[in-house]
Amino acid sequence: MRIAKIISRYALGVFLGLPVLTAVACNNNRPEKECITFEEMKDPTNDTLSDWSHVTAGLHASFISVDDKLPKSVAPEITLVNNVKISGWKGEKVSAQLLLWTAEDIDQVEYAFNDFKTEGNSLPASVAQARFVRYVMTDEFGPGCGHRQPGDFPASLAPDMLDNLECFNLDAKTVRPLWITFDIPSDATAGNYKGELTIYARGQSPHNFEIELEIVDRLLPEPSEWSYHLDLWQHPSAVARVHNLELWSDAHFEKMKPLMQMLADAGQKVITATLNKDPWNNQCFDAYADMIVWTKNKDRSWSFDYTVFDRWVQFMMDLGINKMINCYSLLTWNNQLHYNDMEKGELVTVELKAQSKEYEELWGVFLKDFTRHLREKGWLEKTNIAMDERGPADMKAALRVLELYAPELGVSLADNHKSYREYPWIKDICVGAGNKVSREEIEARRAKGLTTTYYVCCADKFPNMFTFSPSAESVYAAWYAAALDLDGFLRWAYNSWVENPLTDSRFRTWPAGDTYFVYPDARSSIRFERLVEGIQDAEKIRVLRKKYTGENTPESLKKLAQLEEAIAGFGTLEPSSDWQKRLSDAKRLLNTL
Repeated sequence: MRIAKIISRYALGVFLGLPVLTAVACNNNRPEKECITFEEMKDPTNDTLSDWSHVTAGLHASFISVDDKLPKSVAPEITLVNNVKISGWKGEKVSAQLLLWTAEDIDQVEYAFNDFKTEGNSLPASVAQARFVRYVMTDEFGPGCGHRQPGDFPASLAPDMLDNLECFNLDAKTVRPLWITFDIPSDATAGNYKGELTIYARGQSPHNFEIELEIVDRLLPEPSEWSYHLDLWQHPSAVARVHNLELWSDAHFEKMKPLMQMLADAGQKVITATLNKDPWNNQCFDAYADMIVWTKNKDRSWSFDYTVFDRWVQFMMDLGINKMINCYSLLTWNNQLHYNDMEKGELVTVELKAQSKEYEELWGVFLKDFTRHLREKGWLEKTNIAMDERGPADMKAALRVLELYAPELGVSLADNHKSYREYPWIKDICVGAGNKVSREEIEARRAKGLTTTYYVCCADKFPNMFTFSPSAESVYAAWYAAALDLDGFLRWAYNSWVENPLTDSRFRTWPAGDTYFVYPDARSSIRFERLVEGIQDAEKIRVLRKKYTGENTPESLKKLAQLEEAIAGFGTLEPSSDWQKRLSDAKRLLNTL
């Protein structure tokens, strides 16, 4: 097992670049400990031949942009930055990135923050958190969707996972990013706060770094109050498999709690549930397990066991995810259903075309009973029957059955056929990124209480959230939604983990990282943190739009025009070469208007 270096859990701020931590142990009174963690995969690239001879002894560090993703085995050629200033609204989470590197083995790297103070006010050190960034194997976009093998595309290590460690050991001739997050309290007093971060390492003198946190006098609402409609599909079965737990056991739910709490804290609005056999025909590493058990009794009547479904939905609602329950699906990817046949004494699988009489008969019985059950639970108005990228003919047949047997249920559709134009009444429409919905259509739907979002998948090169993608693309995704006046964003996989998600993000079918944002044991990622960053930006835009429109003064309308001009530049899937700089400038505008 590999010994790792860490930085304490509850800190955030931004390191000053440690120019060097000299190899003097005289003032380091930290007790010695073993920093045990898992082995990362071997770097497969020529980066391992990088020349480190010019790197002097000791631990080096410098602040770098949160947009930077530096290779693990290349000696950095950067200008040392020894201080940092970060800005955010009350209630906002803001991030920074420190890069550590060394030409020799350095053991037991740890950190500690002190309080952050301004004149007459202070914030406790616990508002700050730092996490070591772990490298996972990745590949490249290539043709996008389609089957692939590990050798089909060049492999490399990408910094992504934010590990939950207490200390970390740095190997010789490697870099190690440190991701820093500051959780600004909603009741904080605006002002410029200053604090210190101390870095410790075995055999090194402690080194202190200054942090300046500017708190803007504006309030970001709590995530539960965000309007941005986030829909990242959850996958409970993957959690059970990775942690070797009995599916739907108490231990399984306990393991899922911190993982799904992270999702709730990101403003997630939708619970992903299944109605019958794995609706996606096991396209992931793990098949989706049944949440509702169908049984055909000996007298040919039907019964449905909702025990797991009810527990899962209530579990997610208790965490704060309670706007919608999207149930997949009347249209499975292989047209199959299965049920316990009590007369035969076995599990029977049937294949039913959506246009067939048998399809209507089976689904009709279930939909009537499901509606009854949802009404008893008080969940009927929140529940949608969800379909994913199904053809127009099947959609028409399925919606006819739904109208006949369960007209009170809503409908959710991830649409790549422009079917939304034929069914403008659908409650939750999500279109592929390339299929733009007009502002007039969005506004008309919004006036009726209907949701309109967009999604990206393996076919979309930009903006996307693969492990090799520039991390700023995760932020761009929300600005794209704001520019097109969309209600939010969907992506198909929050935690559909691959075989070895901690070390290798590649998968047999899509570009690396396509199947998950976060890692086992509730480890976040740079991609997920920056996705939330973008959502916060979208909420800040909403707050400012409402404020300036409501004030309706020449000054406020001038500010609104300036804001809208900045936003408009992100309504494209083919951005200019300087899009990251323009994004940084636009984000800064949200804090200075």
